[in-house]
Amino acid sequence: MPRRSPRRSAHRPQRRKDVLHSPDGARGDAFRCVGCRLDVPLTAPGTAHRNHCPHCLTSLHVDRRVPGDRSASCRGRMTALSLSVRQDGEWLIIHQCLSCGELSANRIAGDDNALALMRMAVRPLAGAAAPVRALLML
Repeated sequence: MPRRSPRRSAHRPQRRKDVLHSPDGARGDAFRCVGCRLDVPLTAPGTAHRNHCPHCLTSLHVDRRVPGDRSASCRGRMTALSLSVRQDGEWLIIHQCLSCGELSANRIAGDDNALALMRMAVRPLAGAAAPVRALLML
């Protein structure tokens, strides 16, 4: 699927969606992370849809195509693989579902663990000597 060309105008703010967070239709103000088992608030600075834990960056496979649609039937655990950066400088976490193998890109939130994000960002440099030499020359 081809990417849309970047818009020249200012970004439109994300609209809030009425999301049900349990099978019985209850609306909560937090969820429990499947990775670290911490309670995570649904409100996140910088995004309208909290879709991963800010501590361990683990997610649950609940959205299919649109953030907040909760239409995926897999419900598997998604681990953070790597980072990607948009043209406007916004960072995205690339998650992979451990059950079905599907990849998804999720925007980072303002309260995400900065150390975990930086570990993922420098992971490609960990085993190579050439990039380290290039960084040391800067």
